[in-house]
Amino acid sequence: MNPTRKPTACIVGTGFIGPVHLEALRRNGIEVAGLVERDADTAAAKAAELGLKQGYPSLEAALADPAVDVVHLAVPNHLHAPCARAALAAGKHVLCEKPLALTSAESAELAALARRSGRVAAVNYNLRFYPMVHQARAMLRGGALGRTLLVHGSYLQDWLLYDTDWSWHLDPREGGELRVVADIGTHWLDMISFITGLRVEAVMADLATFHPVRYRPRGPIATFSGTGGRRPAQDAEPVPITSEDAAAILLRLEGGARGVLTLSQSAAGRKNALHFEINGSEASLAWDSEHPNELWQGLRQEPNRILVKDPTLLAPDAAALSSYPGGHQEGYGDTLKHLFARVYGYIQAGDFSAPRDFPTFDDGHTEMLLCDALLSSARLGAWVQVPRV
Repeated sequence: MNPTRKPTACIVGTGFIGPVHLEALRRNGIEVAGLVERDADTAAAKAAELGLKQGYPSLEAALADPAVDVVHLAVPNHLHAPCARAALAAGKHVLCEKPLALTSAESAELAALARRSGRVAAVNYNLRFYPMVHQARAMLRGGALGRTLLVHGSYLQDWLLYDTDWSWHLDPREGGELRVVADIGTHWLDMISFITGLRVEAVMADLATFHPVRYRPRGPIATFSGTGGRRPAQDAEPVPITSEDAAAILLRLEGGARGVLTLSQSAAGRKNALHFEINGSEASLAWDSEHPNELWQGLRQEPNRILVKDPTLLAPDAAALSSYPGGHQEGYGDTLKHLFARVYGYIQAGDFSAPRDFPTFDDGHTEMLLCDALLSSARLGAWVQVPRV
Protein backbone atom coordinates (compact mmCIF):
# COMPACT_ATOMS: atom_id res chain seq x y z
CA MET A 1 0.00 0.00 0.00
CA ASN A 2 1.22 3.49 -0.83
CA PRO A 3 1.89 5.14 2.58
CA THR A 4 0.75 8.51 1.25
CA ARG A 5 -2.87 7.41 0.79
CA LYS A 6 -5.41 6.40 3.38
CA PRO A 7 -6.13 2.67 3.61
CA THR A 8 -9.41 1.44 2.14
CA ALA A 9 -11.79 -0.71 4.19
CA CYS A 10 -14.22 -3.55 3.60
CA ILE A 11 -16.87 -4.59 6.14
CA VAL A 12 -17.85 -8.24 6.58
CA GLY A 13 -21.33 -8.52 8.09
CA THR A 14 -24.19 -6.03 8.33
CA GLY A 15 -26.00 -6.88 11.57
CA PHE A 16 -26.10 -4.45 14.49
CA ILE A 17 -22.39 -3.61 14.58
CA GLY A 18 -21.47 -3.61 10.87
CA PRO A 19 -23.25 -0.32 10.09
CA VAL A 20 -21.73 1.16 13.27
CA HIS A 21 -18.29 0.38 11.85
CA LEU A 22 -19.34 2.00 8.56
CA GLU A 23 -20.45 5.21 10.26
CA ALA A 24 -17.19 5.46 12.25
CA LEU A 25 -15.12 4.89 9.12
CA ARG A 26 -17.01 7.59 7.23
CA ARG A 27 -16.49 10.04 10.09
CA ASN A 28 -12.75 9.42 9.73
CA GLY A 29 -12.84 10.00 5.98
CA ILE A 30 -11.94 6.37 5.27
CA GLU A 31 -13.13 5.01 1.94
CA VAL A 32 -15.13 1.78 2.19
CA ALA A 33 -14.77 -0.32 -0.95
CA GLY A 34 -17.80 -2.46 -0.15
CA LEU A 35 -19.29 -5.02 2.17
CA VAL A 36 -19.53 -8.80 2.34
CA GLU A 37 -22.75 -10.67 2.96
CA ARG A 38 -23.86 -14.29 2.74
CA ASP A 39 -24.77 -14.17 -0.98
CA ALA A 40 -24.68 -11.84 -3.97
CA ASP A 41 -28.30 -10.67 -3.69
CA THR A 42 -28.07 -9.85 0.03
CA ALA A 43 -24.73 -8.12 -0.47
CA ALA A 44 -26.08 -5.97 -3.30
CA ALA A 45 -29.22 -5.03 -1.36
CA LYS A 46 -27.27 -4.13 1.79
CA ALA A 47 -24.71 -2.14 -0.19
CA ALA A 48 -27.49 -0.09 -1.78
CA GLU A 49 -29.20 0.41 1.59
CA LEU A 50 -25.99 1.67 3.20
CA GLY A 51 -24.86 3.78 0.26
CA LEU A 52 -21.88 1.66 -0.77
CA LYS A 53 -20.88 1.13 -4.36
CA GLN A 54 -20.58 -2.64 -4.21
CA GLY A 55 -21.43 -5.75 -2.25
CA TYR A 56 -19.08 -8.72 -2.40
CA PRO A 57 -20.82 -12.11 -2.64
CA SER A 58 -18.11 -13.77 -0.50
CA LEU A 59 -15.13 -13.03 1.69
CA GLU A 60 -12.91 -14.56 -0.99
CA ALA A 61 -14.13 -12.00 -3.52
CA ALA A 62 -13.31 -9.13 -1.16
CA LEU A 63 -9.87 -10.51 -0.33
CA ALA A 64 -9.09 -10.80 -4.05
CA ASP A 65 -9.78 -7.08 -4.55
CA PRO A 66 -6.47 -5.14 -4.47
CA ALA A 67 -8.41 -2.01 -3.45
CA VAL A 68 -9.19 -3.54 -0.03
CA ASP A 69 -6.49 -2.87 2.58
CA VAL A 70 -8.34 -3.45 5.87
CA VAL A 71 -11.02 -6.04 6.61
CA HIS A 72 -13.53 -5.31 9.39
CA LEU A 73 -15.05 -8.49 10.84
CA ALA A 74 -18.56 -7.74 12.13
CA VAL A 75 -19.83 -11.33 12.01
CA PRO A 76 -20.92 -13.88 14.64
CA ASN A 77 -18.16 -15.11 16.93
CA HIS A 78 -17.62 -18.50 15.27
CA LEU A 79 -16.62 -16.75 12.05
CA HIS A 80 -13.97 -14.50 13.61
CA ALA A 81 -11.11 -17.01 13.50
CA PRO A 82 -11.60 -18.39 9.97
CA CYS A 83 -12.23 -14.94 8.51
CA ALA A 84 -9.26 -13.35 10.31
CA ARG A 85 -7.04 -16.25 9.28
CA ALA A 86 -8.03 -15.84 5.62
CA ALA A 87 -7.64 -12.05 5.67
CA LEU A 88 -4.16 -12.16 7.18
CA ALA A 89 -3.12 -14.88 4.72
CA ALA A 90 -4.28 -12.57 1.91
CA GLY A 91 -2.04 -9.79 3.23
CA LYS A 92 -4.87 -7.64 4.59
CA HIS A 93 -4.96 -5.76 7.87
CA VAL A 94 -7.77 -6.90 10.19
CA LEU A 95 -10.04 -5.20 12.70
CA CYS A 96 -12.09 -7.88 14.44
CA GLU A 97 -15.07 -7.66 16.75
CA LYS A 98 -14.72 -9.20 20.20
CA PRO A 99 -14.29 -11.83 21.42
CA LEU A 100 -11.41 -12.60 19.08
CA ALA A 101 -12.29 -16.30 18.79
CA LEU A 102 -14.35 -19.11 20.29
CA THR A 103 -11.39 -20.65 22.14
CA SER A 104 -8.01 -19.61 23.48
CA ALA A 105 -6.38 -22.13 21.14
CA GLU A 106 -7.84 -20.19 18.21
CA SER A 107 -6.90 -16.80 19.67
CA ALA A 108 -3.32 -17.98 20.33
CA GLU A 109 -3.06 -19.10 16.72
CA LEU A 110 -4.42 -15.78 15.45
CA ALA A 111 -2.10 -13.70 17.65
CA ALA A 112 0.91 -15.67 16.41
CA LEU A 113 -0.28 -15.45 12.81
CA ALA A 114 -0.72 -11.69 13.14
CA ARG A 115 2.84 -11.28 14.42
CA ARG A 116 4.28 -13.40 11.58
CA SER A 117 2.19 -11.67 8.93
CA GLY A 118 3.52 -8.18 9.63
CA ARG A 119 -0.02 -6.87 9.26
CA VAL A 120 -1.96 -4.76 11.76
CA ALA A 121 -4.48 -6.87 13.66
CA ALA A 122 -6.78 -5.05 16.10
CA VAL A 123 -9.76 -6.01 18.27
CA ASN A 124 -12.71 -3.68 18.75
CA TYR A 125 -12.46 -3.08 22.48
CA ASN A 126 -13.75 0.38 21.67
CA LEU A 127 -15.02 1.20 25.17
CA ARG A 128 -11.45 2.10 26.14
CA PHE A 129 -11.82 5.17 23.96
CA TYR A 130 -14.16 7.34 26.00
CA PRO A 131 -12.27 10.53 26.94
CA MET A 132 -13.00 10.12 30.65
CA VAL A 133 -11.72 6.53 30.63
CA HIS A 134 -8.42 7.82 29.31
CA GLN A 135 -8.57 10.57 31.93
CA ALA A 136 -8.97 7.93 34.64
CA ARG A 137 -5.95 6.09 33.25
CA ALA A 138 -3.85 9.26 33.21
CA MET A 139 -4.79 10.10 36.79
CA LEU A 140 -4.14 6.61 38.10
CA ARG A 141 -0.86 6.23 36.21
CA GLY A 142 0.13 9.70 37.46
CA GLY A 143 -0.23 8.60 41.08
CA ALA A 144 -3.43 10.45 41.98
CA LEU A 145 -4.96 7.33 43.56
CA GLY A 146 -1.86 5.96 45.26
CA ARG A 147 -1.67 2.17 45.28
CA THR A 148 -4.64 0.36 43.73
CA LEU A 149 -6.49 -1.54 46.46
CA LEU A 150 -9.91 -2.49 45.08
CA VAL A 151 -11.58 -2.53 41.66
CA HIS A 152 -15.29 -3.22 41.38
CA GLY A 153 -18.22 -2.66 39.06
CA SER A 154 -20.69 -4.16 36.66
CA TYR A 155 -21.83 -4.39 33.08
CA LEU A 156 -25.59 -4.79 32.85
CA GLN A 157 -28.06 -5.08 29.96
CA ASP A 158 -31.68 -6.24 29.67
CA TRP A 159 -32.09 -7.31 26.04
CA LEU A 160 -32.20 -11.02 27.00
CA LEU A 161 -34.46 -10.62 30.05
CA TYR A 162 -37.37 -12.75 28.78
CA ASP A 163 -37.23 -16.40 27.78
CA THR A 164 -38.72 -15.28 24.45
CA ASP A 165 -35.73 -13.03 23.69
CA TRP A 166 -33.47 -14.64 21.11
CA SER A 167 -30.15 -13.97 19.37
CA TRP A 168 -27.42 -15.99 17.68
CA HIS A 169 -25.34 -15.29 20.81
CA LEU A 170 -27.44 -17.95 22.58
CA ASP A 171 -26.29 -20.73 20.23
CA PRO A 172 -22.91 -22.03 21.51
CA ARG A 173 -22.01 -23.10 17.98
CA GLU A 174 -22.10 -19.44 16.94
CA GLY A 175 -21.44 -17.54 20.17
CA GLY A 176 -19.25 -19.94 22.14
CA GLU A 177 -19.59 -21.61 25.53
CA LEU A 178 -19.58 -18.29 27.40
CA ARG A 179 -22.05 -15.55 26.50
CA VAL A 180 -22.29 -12.71 29.04
CA VAL A 181 -18.65 -13.07 30.05
CA ALA A 182 -17.35 -13.14 26.45
CA ASP A 183 -19.75 -10.55 25.07
CA ILE A 184 -19.65 -7.80 27.70
CA GLY A 185 -17.44 -9.06 30.53
CA THR A 186 -14.33 -8.91 28.37
CA HIS A 187 -15.08 -5.23 27.64
CA TRP A 188 -15.03 -4.46 31.39
CA LEU A 189 -11.94 -6.55 32.05
CA ASP A 190 -10.08 -5.01 29.11
CA MET A 191 -10.98 -1.52 30.31
CA ILE A 192 -9.80 -2.15 33.88
CA SER A 193 -6.51 -3.64 32.68
CA PHE A 194 -6.03 -0.65 30.36
CA ILE A 195 -6.66 1.88 33.14
CA THR A 196 -4.73 0.23 35.96
CA GLY A 197 -2.00 -1.57 34.02
CA LEU A 198 -2.59 -4.55 36.32
CA ARG A 199 -2.97 -8.10 35.08
CA VAL A 200 -5.69 -10.37 36.51
CA GLU A 201 -3.80 -13.23 38.15
CA ALA A 202 -6.67 -15.41 39.43
CA VAL A 203 -10.46 -15.59 39.22
CA MET A 204 -13.43 -17.11 41.01
CA ALA A 205 -16.67 -17.21 39.01
CA ASP A 206 -20.29 -18.12 39.67
CA LEU A 207 -22.31 -18.35 36.44
CA ALA A 208 -26.12 -18.47 36.36
CA THR A 209 -28.54 -19.48 33.61
CA PHE A 210 -31.95 -18.07 34.55
CA HIS A 211 -33.70 -19.47 31.46
CA PRO A 212 -32.63 -23.08 30.89
CA VAL A 213 -35.08 -23.10 27.97
CA ARG A 214 -35.71 -20.22 25.57
CA TYR A 215 -38.09 -19.89 22.63
CA ARG A 216 -36.50 -19.32 19.24
CA PRO A 217 -38.78 -17.66 16.68
CA ARG A 218 -38.72 -18.62 13.02
CA GLY A 219 -36.66 -16.29 10.85
CA PRO A 220 -33.72 -13.98 11.65
CA ILE A 221 -33.66 -11.74 14.72
CA ALA A 222 -31.37 -8.71 14.93
CA THR A 223 -29.31 -8.10 18.08
CA PHE A 224 -30.90 -5.49 20.39
CA SER A 225 -34.09 -5.56 18.29
CA GLY A 226 -36.27 -5.89 21.39
CA THR A 227 -38.79 -8.01 19.51
CA GLY A 228 -39.29 -10.64 22.21
CA GLY A 229 -42.75 -10.61 23.82
CA ARG A 230 -43.74 -12.06 27.18
CA ARG A 231 -45.34 -15.08 25.49
CA PRO A 232 -43.74 -17.33 22.87
CA ALA A 233 -44.92 -16.86 19.32
CA GLN A 234 -47.03 -19.73 18.00
CA ASP A 235 -44.26 -20.94 15.72
CA ALA A 236 -41.44 -20.53 18.26
CA GLU A 237 -39.47 -23.62 19.18
CA PRO A 238 -38.08 -24.38 22.67
CA VAL A 239 -34.27 -24.51 22.79
CA PRO A 240 -32.15 -25.69 25.76
CA ILE A 241 -29.70 -22.99 26.91
CA THR A 242 -26.26 -23.80 28.30
CA SER A 243 -24.64 -20.35 28.39
CA GLU A 244 -24.90 -17.91 31.31
CA ASP A 245 -27.41 -15.08 31.73
CA ALA A 246 -25.36 -13.57 34.57
CA ALA A 247 -21.98 -13.87 36.28
CA ALA A 248 -20.63 -12.95 39.71
CA ILE A 249 -16.83 -12.77 39.63
CA LEU A 250 -14.03 -12.26 42.15
CA LEU A 251 -10.63 -11.11 40.90
CA ARG A 252 -7.07 -11.10 42.24
CA LEU A 253 -4.85 -8.60 40.46
CA GLU A 254 -1.14 -7.95 40.42
CA GLY A 255 0.21 -6.08 43.42
CA GLY A 256 -2.39 -7.45 45.80
CA ALA A 257 -5.43 -5.54 44.49
CA ARG A 258 -8.81 -7.26 44.64
CA GLY A 259 -11.81 -6.99 42.33
CA VAL A 260 -15.52 -7.76 42.16
CA LEU A 261 -17.52 -7.82 38.90
CA THR A 262 -21.23 -8.41 38.23
CA LEU A 263 -22.46 -9.14 34.70
CA SER A 264 -25.96 -9.70 33.36
CA GLN A 265 -28.01 -9.43 30.18
CA SER A 266 -31.18 -9.91 32.23
CA ALA A 267 -31.14 -6.72 34.34
CA ALA A 268 -34.44 -4.95 33.63
CA GLY A 269 -34.02 -1.31 32.71
CA ARG A 270 -30.26 -1.47 32.20
CA LYS A 271 -29.81 -1.03 28.46
CA ASN A 272 -26.02 -0.86 28.27
CA ALA A 273 -24.61 0.14 31.64
CA LEU A 274 -20.89 -0.34 32.32
CA HIS A 275 -19.73 0.97 35.70
CA PHE A 276 -16.40 0.77 37.47
CA GLU A 277 -14.94 2.15 40.68
CA ILE A 278 -11.25 2.02 41.57
CA ASN A 279 -10.30 2.57 45.23
CA GLY A 280 -6.69 3.51 45.88
CA SER A 281 -4.68 4.22 49.00
CA GLU A 282 -5.10 7.99 48.45
CA ALA A 283 -8.28 8.48 46.38
CA SER A 284 -10.96 6.77 44.30
CA LEU A 285 -12.36 7.13 40.79
CA ALA A 286 -15.70 5.97 39.38
CA TRP A 287 -17.24 6.12 35.90
CA ASP A 288 -20.57 5.10 34.37
CA SER A 289 -21.08 4.56 30.63
CA GLU A 290 -24.63 5.95 30.87
CA HIS A 291 -23.07 9.25 32.03
CA PRO A 292 -19.86 8.99 30.01
CA ASN A 293 -18.76 12.62 30.18
CA GLU A 294 -18.34 12.62 33.96
CA LEU A 295 -15.68 11.08 36.20
CA TRP A 296 -16.22 10.93 39.98
CA GLN A 297 -13.22 11.43 42.25
CA GLY A 298 -13.54 10.36 45.87
CA LEU A 299 -11.26 11.88 48.53
CA ARG A 300 -10.75 11.33 52.27
CA GLN A 301 -9.91 14.84 53.52
CA GLU A 302 -11.35 17.02 50.78
CA PRO A 303 -14.78 17.27 49.19
CA ASN A 304 -15.48 14.70 46.50
CA ARG A 305 -15.39 16.00 42.92
CA ILE A 306 -17.08 15.35 39.61
CA LEU A 307 -14.80 16.04 36.66
CA VAL A 308 -16.78 17.01 33.56
CA LYS A 309 -15.34 16.41 30.11
CA ASP A 310 -13.64 19.55 28.83
CA PRO A 311 -10.61 19.03 26.57
CA THR A 312 -8.94 22.17 27.92
CA LEU A 313 -8.89 20.60 31.41
CA LEU A 314 -8.04 16.98 30.61
CA ALA A 315 -4.79 15.05 30.37
CA PRO A 316 -3.34 15.22 26.82
CA ASP A 317 -4.34 11.68 25.81
CA ALA A 318 -7.91 12.20 27.07
CA ALA A 319 -8.14 15.60 25.39
CA ALA A 320 -7.08 13.98 22.10
CA LEU A 321 -10.24 11.85 22.26
CA SER A 322 -12.51 14.87 22.74
CA SER A 323 -13.87 15.95 19.37
CA TYR A 324 -16.06 18.70 20.81
CA PRO A 325 -15.63 21.52 23.34
CA GLY A 326 -16.68 21.25 26.97
CA GLY A 327 -20.45 21.01 27.42
CA HIS A 328 -20.85 19.14 24.11
CA GLN A 329 -21.56 15.50 24.90
CA GLU A 330 -19.77 12.55 23.32
CA GLY A 331 -20.80 8.92 23.42
CA TYR A 332 -20.62 5.38 22.11
CA GLY A 333 -20.24 6.16 18.41
CA ASP A 334 -17.28 8.41 19.14
CA THR A 335 -15.36 5.54 20.75
CA LEU A 336 -15.27 3.59 17.50
CA LYS A 337 -14.33 6.72 15.59
CA HIS A 338 -11.31 7.27 17.83
CA LEU A 339 -10.20 3.63 17.86
CA PHE A 340 -10.41 3.46 14.05
CA ALA A 341 -8.54 6.76 13.71
CA ARG A 342 -5.63 5.27 15.66
CA VAL A 343 -5.62 2.00 13.72
CA TYR A 344 -5.78 3.68 10.31
CA GLY A 345 -3.28 6.36 11.29
CA TYR A 346 -0.87 3.64 12.39
CA ILE A 347 -1.30 1.73 9.13
CA GLN A 348 -0.81 4.86 7.06
CA ALA A 349 2.34 5.82 9.00
CA GLY A 350 3.86 2.52 7.88
CA ASP A 351 6.15 1.82 10.86
CA PHE A 352 4.75 -1.46 12.14
CA SER A 353 7.57 -1.81 14.68
CA ALA A 354 6.21 1.18 16.62
CA PRO A 355 4.15 0.61 19.80
CA ARG A 356 0.45 0.13 19.08
CA ASP A 357 -1.89 2.42 21.02
CA PHE A 358 -4.98 0.32 20.34
CA PRO A 359 -6.13 -3.19 21.39
CA THR A 360 -4.39 -5.90 19.35
CA PHE A 361 -4.84 -9.61 18.79
CA ASP A 362 -2.54 -10.13 21.79
CA ASP A 363 -5.11 -8.27 23.91
CA GLY A 364 -7.85 -10.40 22.36
CA HIS A 365 -5.92 -13.53 23.31
CA THR A 366 -5.49 -12.24 26.88
CA GLU A 367 -9.28 -11.93 27.18
CA MET A 368 -9.77 -15.48 25.86
CA LEU A 369 -7.38 -16.80 28.52
CA LEU A 370 -9.49 -14.96 31.10
CA CYS A 371 -12.62 -16.56 29.65
CA ASP A 372 -11.03 -20.01 29.95
CA ALA A 373 -10.12 -19.39 33.58
CA LEU A 374 -13.59 -18.06 34.43
CA LEU A 375 -15.32 -21.05 32.83
CA SER A 376 -12.99 -23.47 34.63
CA SER A 377 -13.59 -21.69 37.93
CA ALA A 378 -17.36 -21.88 37.55
CA ARG A 379 -17.18 -25.61 36.82
CA LEU A 380 -14.73 -26.38 39.64
CA GLY A 381 -16.17 -23.99 42.22
CA ALA A 382 -12.64 -22.83 42.98
CA TRP A 383 -10.06 -20.13 42.33
CA VAL A 384 -8.24 -20.59 39.01
CA GLN A 385 -4.96 -18.99 37.97
CA VAL A 386 -4.92 -17.06 34.69
CA PRO A 387 -1.99 -18.01 32.41
CA ARG A 388 0.32 -15.26 31.20
CA VAL A 389 0.34 -14.50 27.48
